[in-house]
Amino acid sequence: MIERTNAPGLSPPPGYSHVVTASGSRLVTTAGAVPADAEGNLVGPGDHLAQARQTLENLSLALEAAGATSRDVVKITVYVVANDRAELLTVWRAVQETGMAGAASTLLGVSLLGYEGQLVEIEAIAVLG
Repeated sequence: MIERTNAPGLSPPPGYSHVVTASGSRLVTTAGAVPADAEGNLVGPGDHLAQARQTLENLSLALEAAGATSRDVVKITVYVVANDRAELLTVWRAVQETGMAGAASTLLGVSLLGYEGQLVEIEAIAVLG
């Protein structure tokens, strides 16, 4: 069971929950998903939205390998190479179009990620009942 809560006294969050509590028998953690195709090639060079979508697709595949879905996700951390807030918001909107919307979330602007040309990386924690 997953319960998403917003704490009284804090401003309403835009598309995530302040706190997520979960009870279940299995914890699933993922490595950071990256915007690469099945052969390891970077998808969407220079395109935040294309990279966000590929990264989310890859994250979904990783979750499925553990028997989880996006609705089982209780926490995500989103890393974005960004020069301005608009680039962060482009990636955030893509996340909000998934079943992970509402999970406890952290959105970070960073200066660089592990792969040449990589703009997005997302990791998740899920709980299975």
